[in-house]
Formats: sequence, C-alpha cells, structure tokens
Amino acid sequence: MPAKSFLKRIHIWRYKYISHKNFVFLLSILIGLLAGIVSVVIKNITYGIEWFLETITFSQSSFYFIFPIIGLWLVYLFVKHISKQPIEHAIPTILFSLSKKNGLLKRSKIYLPLITAPITVGFGGSVGLLGPAIASASAISSNIGQLFHIDRKTRTLLIGCASAGAIASIFKSPIAAIIFAIEVFSLDLTFASLLPLLIASVSSVLTSYFFLGDEVLFNFTVVDKFTIKDTLFYLVLGVGTGIASIYFSKIYFGVYAFFNRFKTNGQKLIIGGLAIGTMLYFIPPLYGEGFGFINDLLHDNHLKALGKTPFDAFIDNIWVVIALLIGITIFKAIAMTTTLAAGGAGGIIIPTMVMGSALGNVVAKIINNLGLNFNVSESNFTLIGMAGLIAGVLHAPLTAIFLIAEITGGYELFVPLMITVSMSFIITKNAVEHTIYTKELAEKGALLTHNKDKSVLTLMTLDSVIENDFTLLHPEMSLGKMLHKGVAKSSRNLFPVVDEDKRLVGIILLDDIRNVMFDQSLYNTTSVETFMHNPPDYINYNEDSMQKVMQRFQDSGAWNLPVIKDGKYYGFVSKSKLLTAYRRELINFTS
Repeated sequence: MPAKSFLKRIHIWRYKYISHKNFVFLLSILIGLLAGIVSVVIKNITYGIEWFLETITFSQSSFYFIFPIIGLWLVYLFVKHISKQPIEHAIPTILFSLSKKNGLLKRSKIYLPLITAPITVGFGGSVGLLGPAIASASAISSNIGQLFHIDRKTRTLLIGCASAGAIASIFKSPIAAIIFAIEVFSLDLTFASLLPLLIASVSSVLTSYFFLGDEVLFNFTVVDKFTIKDTLFYLVLGVGTGIASIYFSKIYFGVYAFFNRFKTNGQKLIIGGLAIGTMLYFIPPLYGEGFGFINDLLHDNHLKALGKTPFDAFIDNIWVVIALLIGITIFKAIAMTTTLAAGGAGGIIIPTMVMGSALGNVVAKIINNLGLNFNVSESNFTLIGMAGLIAGVLHAPLTAIFLIAEITGGYELFVPLMITVSMSFIITKNAVEHTIYTKELAEKGALLTHNKDKSVLTLMTLDSVIENDFTLLHPEMSLGKMLHKGVAKSSRNLFPVVDEDKRLVGIILLDDIRNVMFDQSLYNTTSVETFMHNPPDYINYNEDSMQKVMQRFQDSGAWNLPVIKDGKYYGFVSKSKLLTAYRRELINFTS
C-alpha cells in the first residue's frame, strides 16, 4: 500500500474515532518515548567516543588537550562537505521557529545534533548535550505534528513536550522538565497544556529507566540539613551566583564578537582549538561536559575533581585549591563559548551547572577556612550554586529550584534554594534583560513571552496586513489626469505619490482635493505636487516588528500608514485591518 494512501486512512480513522484532546495525549506519549530514546542515543554515542579515546591513549590525560582540536576539525569537515548546513544553537532556533515559522523545523534537525554534538563533547569540547537533545527531540515533534496536520498552537505544545521529555530523561526530573518548558518556551500553564507535558515527561523518564536502569547523573543524598544560621551565607551565595550569571552572559557575547572578526571558519577553528587546548592543559576539568567534576565535588573529593594540573605540588594548600576552583568558575564560560564560536555543537545548560557547582564549592570553602569558626556544608553549597547559576543565566528560577530538589531526591534544601535562586534571579534580571537564548530574538521582535499582547504581535506577520490595491500617482501629473486615471478608477480615498524610481514622495487624501475636484479651470494648471503632503509616519518593512508597527499607529493617530521596502513604496497598512488581524490571532492564541 502506498505511504500516502496509508496515511490518509490513518487520518480518516483518527478524525472519526479519536477526539483532538485524546489524540494530543497519545502524541505526548509517543513524543516522550522518542525524546527519551534521543537522550539515550546522544549520551551513548558521546560516551562511546570518550571510551575509545581513553582506550587509545591509555588514560594519559596529557594528550587530552589535543582532542578538542580534532573534534572541532571533524565537525568542520562534516558541516562543510556532508551536511552543508551551518550549526545553529538549539533553544534560540526552536524559539524562532515557534514565533516566526509556526513551529516548523527541518527534518535534518533530527539527526544533525546527534552527530555534531557527540563529536564535539566526546572529543572534549567544553559544552553540554542537553541542548542538542532538546533540538533533536523538538524536530521529531515538529515533523510528527506536520505529518498529522496538527495546528500551530498544538505543535507548539508538542515541541514543549519534546523539550520536557529530553530534560526528564537526562536528569530523571519530570517536574523540573515541565517547568522548564513553561518558563523557557513561554507555554501557558493550563490543564490543557499541563497534562500533555506531564505525560511526555513520565513517558520519557520511563524510557530512560528502561534503557539505563536506575542510573542517575548525581548520586547524592542530603546529609547536612538547613539551619537558620546559614541564611546569610546563602544570601551571599545568591549574590555571587547573580554576579557570575551576568559575567557568563557578557563573556558569551564578548567571545562571539571576538570570533566574528575572523572571516573564515577555518581561522575560527584554529584559534578556538588552540585556546581550548591551552585552557585544558592548565585546567583539565574543563574537558567535556563535566558531570564527573560535579559528582566529585558533591562527594567532597576536590582533589579528584581537579585531576592532574601543573599546580599539583601546591595542591595541599586549600587556598591553591580555592584558586583553581575559581579558575574553573571563570574559564568554564570562556571554554564553552570558545567551543561554540569555533564551530562546535552543544548546549549551555550543563556548563552553567559546572560553573555553578565550582562557585558554590568555592564560597563554602572560603567560609570554612576564614578562621572565624563558621562551618557550612560544601556539598549543599555545590548543589545550590548550580541552582543559582541556572536561575541567573537562563532566567528560569523555578526550573532551578525543582531541578536541584529532584536531583537530591527530596526537599530538605528547598528554603536555601529559594533564598539563593531568588537573589541570583533578581540581580541578573535587573542587569541583563534577556538571556543568551533570547537577546537576539528580542532585538528582532521574534520572541514569545508570557505577555499575551506581545506574543500575539510577535506571531503576526507584516505581509498579512499590507494592502497593495492603491492607485499610484506621480508629482507632475495634472489634477485632471489624476481625477480621470486615479480617483475615478479607485475605490480608495488615499493615493500614494511616487517618483520614477517608485520612491514615496507624498500622499493625497480625497479630502485634500474635495473642494477643487469639480473646478475644471484647475485641471490643467495644477498638479499632484500642489496637493500632496507627507504621511504622518512610515513603516519600514525591513526593520519594524509588529510591536513597532502598532506603536507607530498609536503615536501618529493615523488610520493608514505607508510601507517602505528597500527605500521604495510597497503598500499601506490600515489600522482597521491591523486590529482585525490582531483580534483573530488573539482568539487563535488563547483558545
């Protein structure tokens, strides 16, 4: 049976016997299952590469600083000669797809992250696998939605299910996964959205258990309970993670700006590879994702976490250890961004956690070694430092709290988590309005948020409200000619005036000529130029977002505004059509 005929029968059967709501539930199960498989596959490919490299080098870590250069080179060759598609960052690409492409993602996005990210991370690139896993799962979800003719709003929800599934599978934290989808993808928290997210998360977690058993990333149990006397220290940690989050964002954009100076990808690869190799030589824990580093700190084994460094002769001095951990805090952001800017593929969430764990451990060690008889839990500070960085860098405080709470298997640290996370989020949000994910999208007017008005305007397109059925006039045209060739043949009361190059030089309203249009003595003695005037404002097709268009109407009080594209007249937008389109989109968005 032909594939198209088979799919047609499935569609007919589905429309007859399964309601839309129940069908979404079924798809949530499927997407959760596939997201879990994606997470397992991407992890196993990466671990396979790491195992192979350890085998051929006989665990000689002194060779490891060479591997990231090889990994970047392999990704470069793959992109240039095989995929021939530039590497795109996972979350921003998905967010742009949701706002401007109706949630449509290419099929190639399903498998490309499963190739480029494991090569990058397996060879020691200082990035994470969570972002690529979310990208691949979201592409699967998008294409399933297209296969079953799912509408845009439901497709958006299913992409949220995919991201929740990937996170739930990797961390075995279904609640945090749901909250991440709501916070980062700006999904509405309603029963209609919550249940599919929950189903997808549980389905994905079960998939992970099936393939990996009860293996967890962080094998940790809270031993030291929260005490009220530690409140001030957790506030200090919150301030520290807030400042570190701002630093993380600034470094990210700064390193990218530096690499954008290089004209070719080959130059970026060489410079980036050498920089990463140098950092790894002095700070080996920057190698790869860094889960081993976090686990060692959680078990109070900072010597194993730091590994072999050129400073081993001084490692017995706790302040040298603190200095090295500060180095990891500072250079993890640089190594991560360098890996990405040089052409690698990966995510930023895991590096954020590594940086936060190092900072939290540093703060605890400093408090414990100041000689003031203070004693705090270094393991707890390591965990909560991760939450502070996640809240600050991603602007996702609830995700941070529930992720760490689920990792620890309980809620003993809920109060210090809230203290540190809220402080970090407040500081970062006031200093950095948009995250690494959203800054460029916000500047382009392509960012969906929980503000429904802004989101509806973001989903609208300028092309959908532009009208082109206006009669064009020229400045030298006589009044008589304008009346016979323009007014008499047009149903509009507005006429754009353009020059020979179709540049808009003015407009004429019917009211402007109403008093003279029957005075035949003026037909040959006056011209269009006599009556035309400038419009109250202009819409720039190439630059103005729909929010800006709405603002222009509000500020000018106009009913119609001309659209200029590439310096030339392109059409008009009327306030009535704009508001009608806005209302229609609002109904679709909130229904």
